[in-house]
Amino acid sequence: MKTNRIAKGLVALSAALALTACGTSLGSIADVGATTSSGTTSSAVATTATDGSYTIHAQADDVDYDASTAKTIALGSGNVEITEPGTYILTGTLSNGQVIVNSSAEGKVRIVLSNASITNSSGAAIDVRAADEVVVVLAEGTSNSLTDGSGYDTSGEDAADAALFSMADLTIGGTGSLIVTGNTADGIASKDGLVILGGTITVKAADDGIRGKDYLVIQDGTLDVTSAQDGLKSTNETDAQYGDIVISGGTVTVNAGDDGAHAEGDLAITGGTVTIAKSSEGLEGHTITIAGGSTSVTSSDDGVNASSGTGSTSGGGGGGGGGGGMADDGSSLLISGGTLTVNASGDGLDSNGSITISGGTTTVAGPTGNGNGSLDSNAGITYTGGTLIAAGSAGMAEAPDSGNYVQANVSAPAGATIEVRSGDTVIATYTTIKAVANVVVASDHIVSGQSYTVTVNGSTTATVTAGQATGGGMGGGPRG
Repeated sequence: MKTNRIAKGLVALSAALALTACGTSLGSIADVGATTSSGTTSSAVATTATDGSYTIHAQADDVDYDASTAKTIALGSGNVEITEPGTYILTGTLSNGQVIVNSSAEGKVRIVLSNASITNSSGAAIDVRAADEVVVVLAEGTSNSLTDGSGYDTSGEDAADAALFSMADLTIGGTGSLIVTGNTADGIASKDGLVILGGTITVKAADDGIRGKDYLVIQDGTLDVTSAQDGLKSTNETDAQYGDIVISGGTVTVNAGDDGAHAEGDLAITGGTVTIAKSSEGLEGHTITIAGGSTSVTSSDDGVNASSGTGSTSGGGGGGGGGGGMADDGSSLLISGGTLTVNASGDGLDSNGSITISGGTTTVAGPTGNGNGSLDSNAGITYTGGTLIAAGSAGMAEAPDSGNYVQANVSAPAGATIEVRSGDTVIATYTTIKAVANVVVASDHIVSGQSYTVTVNGSTTATVTAGQATGGGMGGGPRG
C-alpha cells in the first residue's frame, strides 16, 4: 500500500514551517523574500519530501540572474535553439516558430521572458527536449505570452503536448506576467517536477491546465487556470514516491471541466488562497491535507475526494449515521488548519479511507439528493478540534465516530438560518445556500452528552444529544 508521505509531516504542522539551513519539507514551504540586484525575488523552497524519499529540484536563487552576463535574443522569424546551459533573455515577437531547448550538459538553462510573445502553429511554443533543469523567469514589469497550435501530433511517448512543455525539471518564477494558451492539449506541462515560485500566470488549455509528472509545487504567484479537463495535475502513478501536489502560497483560481486539482499521489494545501470555482471533483488525491490557507471548492460531483482509485465496492465501515459502504482503501483526508469551504452536488468531504479533523474551519454545503452525503468515509470520521459545519441531504448522512458534535435532521430551504443553541447561547450559525435535510456541527464549544436545540429561522426543529448520530435511513453503499 502506498505510504502516507505528505501526511507524515503535516498532521502536526504548526511551528514546523520554520526555515532551516537545508530547506524545508514538501508542503512546508516558506518565502524569505530576499530581493536581488536584478530586481527579482528569491524565495526559499522545499528541498525534500517529508519522508526524504526524493529531492525537490528548485533552489532559492533560481530566478536570480545578471542581465549583463546573459545572452539576449531578439525574437523574429524562425526557431530559436538553445543547446547549452546559461541565461538567455528573450524579447520581441516570434509569430510562427518555437524556442527549442536541447542541452545535454549539466547545468541550468534559464530563459528570461522580457516582453516576449511566442506563437507556434504546429507545436509547442517552448519545447524543452533535453536539459539538466530549466528555469523560466518572468522579468519584472513585462507581459509575455506563449501559444501553441491546434491539432498537432502529441501521440509519441515524449512528444510535446503543451504550449510550454518540458522533458526536464521546470521552475517558473519572477514578477512579470505570462499568458499561456494550450490549443491542442495542456497549457504548461513537465514530464519531471514542476515548481512555481511566482509571477502572474494565466492558463487556458484544451486539456489539462498545469501538469507536473513527479510533483507540482506552487509556492507563490497569481495563477488563473481554465481547462477543459483537470486544472492542476500531477500524474506519476507508477512510482509510489511521486505524483504529489503542494500549494503553500499565492493565489490560485481554477475553472476546470474535470478535477480542479488531481494528484495521483498526495495533495496538500498549507497556505495561500485556492479557489476551485468550477469542477467535476474539486480536490482529489490519495492523502489530502488541508493545513492552512483559505480554500474554496465548487463541484458538480465530490468536493474533496481522498481515494487510491482502487477501492472495493464491498466491505464496510464508516462512521455514525449511515457511514460508508465500501472497504477502506488506505486513503485519508486530514484537516488541521486553514479555512475550507465546499459547495458540492456530490459528496462534500469524501474519503475511501478515513477523515480526520483536528483544526481549522470547515464549512460544507453538501448535496440535495439522498444518493450522496455532506460527509462520506469508509473508515470513519475522527474529530478532535476546529469547527465543522456540514449541511445537506439526510439519506446517507454521516457524522464523526464520537466527540463534540451534534447531528440533526432538519427541513430548511435555501437562505434559511440554522442555529445550534445551548439554552440561550448560540453555539453555531449557518445560512443555507440550498435546501438542507441534515446538519452536522462539530465544535470545541459542544460537550459530548449534553443536550442542544437546533433551530431553523428561529423555530426549534430538533433537540439532540451531542455525540449521538441522527443520520438517514439508506445505510451504506458504493459511493465515491
